[in-house]
Amino acid sequence: MSDEHRTLDADPLGVSYREREASITLSPIERQIAERRAVSQADTALAPETELLTLNIGPHHPATHGVLRLLTTLQGEIVRDIKPLIGYVHTGIEKNCEDKSYWKVIPLVERMDYASYYFNAMAYCMAVEKLLGIEVPPRAQYLRVIHAELCRIHSHMLWLGTSALDLGAISMFWYCFRERDNVLDLFEMSSGQRMHTRYFQIGGVVEDVPPGFVEKALWFVRQMPGRVDQFADLLDSNEILLQRMRGVGMCSQERLLELGVTGPLLRATGNPWDLRKATPYSSYDHFNFKIPVGTVGDNYDRYRVRLAEIYESCKIIEQALEGLPEGDWITDDRKVALPPRHELATSMEALIHHFKLVTEGMRVPPGEVYMPIESPRGELGCFVVSDGSSKPARVHMREPSFVNLQALGDMVKDEYLADMIVTLAMLDPVLGGIDR
Repeated sequence: MSDEHRTLDADPLGVSYREREASITLSPIERQIAERRAVSQADTALAPETELLTLNIGPHHPATHGVLRLLTTLQGEIVRDIKPLIGYVHTGIEKNCEDKSYWKVIPLVERMDYASYYFNAMAYCMAVEKLLGIEVPPRAQYLRVIHAELCRIHSHMLWLGTSALDLGAISMFWYCFRERDNVLDLFEMSSGQRMHTRYFQIGGVVEDVPPGFVEKALWFVRQMPGRVDQFADLLDSNEILLQRMRGVGMCSQERLLELGVTGPLLRATGNPWDLRKATPYSSYDHFNFKIPVGTVGDNYDRYRVRLAEIYESCKIIEQALEGLPEGDWITDDRKVALPPRHELATSMEALIHHFKLVTEGMRVPPGEVYMPIESPRGELGCFVVSDGSSKPARVHMREPSFVNLQALGDMVKDEYLADMIVTLAMLDPVLGGIDR
């Protein structure tokens, strides 16, 4: 594997914490875990089948990052089978999109994965732009990348804080939410909203960033790596956390590929698949960054991969801010984007375009398209079908949380019930995206 993809073996902290493959001798901690699990499994293997217990975990919100019900079959403290039951926050978003004009769909799709709303809007807008055959201005592409990578950091902070809380590390929750607030401050500065900003628009972005945004964003991405160093120092020095994560929740790369799992869960096994590198979009090929990967695909690798991704996101944002092109932030096609306000007082044509877009919406040529992007949880794809009218005939999201949840059963089978909570946290599911 090329150096570009072995970020975890050359950790940003300068610590070679995983210089081994699965065949190398286990560390003392991992050996203890394996011995403990072997003894427990040997004991429960002697128990009769009648001693299996079916336990409902959920549906409840705090410990599962959304309203999820897990139908769990236990033999003692060992998980023998698990069935995720979903649908508790289903809101019919995709069906509702068929009743909205194309530009009115954006606020709906943003609310699917509510931790990474910029990515939902980006996938949808890029799909419609592909149907329209329009080119997004370079400045708008850079602004999209900046906000998307800020949202990736925001999502990972939300994941790390809540996952550490699941393990009993409450201090990490406050530290992560402090940094998350800094990201939300930037979103509020550029769009006026802290969440569900509707900043991405078909053809570009709603408006240019205000004065001071670039300087504040640069300050954030330059101090953020130091904060992540502190997080890693706190967590990697915690013996309890290491014992509960190393060698726990393992699943082979081959099995994950069979299930269609992508994102940090797949990269934790050593596979460097990332759409930002594999099929670059929105000017990602202009930036220099690496794809963090793991080695054995356990919960510790998943944690370290996401932590390393924050460093890479900071590098991308800094490059985009320093090289931000001048020019328009949205397409000049008046049949797609609203004319500037100053034109409405002098141009009848602009007034007509404005009226038609607001009342009826844009008309999109007939066709269908699938547009995949790399979200914090993996491949997020948007499938749009147009019948030539001003409303989409079909909008469907390929949601990574939905696909990734399939792997939970393989990860927790024959593990301790307590370890299942940790594995679920490292899965990083968002039930709003799963249920839609």
